[in-house]
Amino acid sequence: MNLDAQTIHKIADLARIHIDEQEVDTLIPEMNKILSFMEKLNELDTTSVKPLVYMNESVNIWREDVVKQEISTADGLKNSAKHTDQFFMVPKIIEK
Repeated sequence: MNLDAQTIHKIADLARIHIDEQEVDTLIPEMNKILSFMEKLNELDTTSVKPLVYMNESVNIWREDVVKQEISTADGLKNSAKHTDQFFMVPKIIEK
């Protein structure tokens, strides 16, 4: 499949990007090169290849979720500019 200027403009429109006319002339051979590479990949026989989900066969090893008191509330609030007895106070950033 060879791309032309009209197809490049349609792809740019679908991708919601602006392409100048000068860029179209450079994009046509580059995108044609990409498509020819993809056509070469289609020539490979992949009937016995399993679909790949992850790059390796490792399985996650989950640790138990244990609640620990690593730092006290008072120590956590020491470096805060504004705070109450238990919470950080931050400026409101969401307007209604």
